[in-house]
Amino acid sequence: MNVIGFLKVALLALVLQSYATNVLAALNIQHWTTAEGSEVYFVENHSLPMMDVSINFRAGSAYDQPETGGTAAVTHHLMALVAGGLEEEALTNRFADIGAVLGGSFDADRASFKLRTLTSEQQAALDAFALVLHQPDFPPAVLAREQARIVAALQEAETEPDSIAQKAFMQSVYGMHPYSLDQNGEISTVQSLTAAQLRQFYETYYTAKSAVIAMMGDLTTEQAKQIAARLSAGLPQGPAVAAVPPVTAPASASVKKIPHPAVQAHILLGQPGNKRGDADFFPLYVGNYILGGGGFVSRLTEEVREKRGLAYSVYSYFMPMSQLGPFQIGLQTKKEQADEALKLVKETVQQFVDKGVTEKELAAAKDNLIGGFPLRIDSNSKILEYLNMIGFYQLPLDYLDSFNDHVAQVTVQQVNDAFKRRVHPESFATVIVGAE
Repeated sequence: MNVIGFLKVALLALVLQSYATNVLAALNIQHWTTAEGSEVYFVENHSLPMMDVSINFRAGSAYDQPETGGTAAVTHHLMALVAGGLEEEALTNRFADIGAVLGGSFDADRASFKLRTLTSEQQAALDAFALVLHQPDFPPAVLAREQARIVAALQEAETEPDSIAQKAFMQSVYGMHPYSLDQNGEISTVQSLTAAQLRQFYETYYTAKSAVIAMMGDLTTEQAKQIAARLSAGLPQGPAVAAVPPVTAPASASVKKIPHPAVQAHILLGQPGNKRGDADFFPLYVGNYILGGGGFVSRLTEEVREKRGLAYSVYSYFMPMSQLGPFQIGLQTKKEQADEALKLVKETVQQFVDKGVTEKELAAAKDNLIGGFPLRIDSNSKILEYLNMIGFYQLPLDYLDSFNDHVAQVTVQQVNDAFKRRVHPESFATVIVGAE
């Protein structure tokens, strides 16, 4: 990075440090569709001389096949390394020299890229961003090098109890559904990937008709429309990508015990939970804060840690996805206490489902969730992530504005009813890594 680039990065950091977004009475989300079929979500905000742009695709690991696992992740990874005929260092410098930041994310549902830049450098930044999106290169030599790195990471993960537990848990919960696939692939499948396979994946899944573009910052609506049109027009123009298939919950409970020399047993248990836009989202969200999402004020922490000292921490969460994402409970405990701790966790969850929550618990949970919400939208980048989610999962445009109202309106009856219908401890998949 040259001196000018360094100064621009420093300026961007200084601007961000001085920035604190006021919680808006109403977040004005503009929405339109490009000529090529990309959905666009835009929030105009001139508080900072900067803009954030992201683009999301149905190109996550759920679009892999078991025999070619890792194709989605490796495609996403290489797209950000070499593009437009530029070598890695040259592409990196395109962003660094103007103080722009290229980022991205990847999970089972989606693959995304994002750009952050000072408004004064937006044209040069968008030129570089367009290379990544429109002209990715998949050089065999770079692929071979990255395959070696990814395989080494997968080999290391095979020795780590947390990674072993999470992989076994997803396989136990999802069976043959694509959510069961390791997001990074398997050693054998990653080793066999070819540049042609990556190119084909890009052409199939990174299409304009499947793209969701989110923008936030110092732009007018007209400028935002021009940017979205440019990004959309340069993408592959194939058909829209189909949604991930529905999830079928396991018919019965399962227990998988995996030996490991770790000092502690690593325990995960749960089931398919809920999806984005689910009618039960808010009752489950608030109820889970009481059960295991609220840290030291949760029931699981009170029963497992505080009263009996069986674990330093224990948690539960719902991870809503395009289809039923996992409801997961996790803890670590001494190997000789694993059975006792697991029994207590299941009893606590069963009692929670059977007897429900109290008005006092519900009021405290809602106060905490509503009180902490402003911190979740106190920057452009955080709001951009919500725009991504709203667009990709087709949530209402007033999702952020109405979020606290929805939380406040949750009742004891709604929480208790939702957990009775949706959470079934008798059918949980259980994984114990380091079992005696």
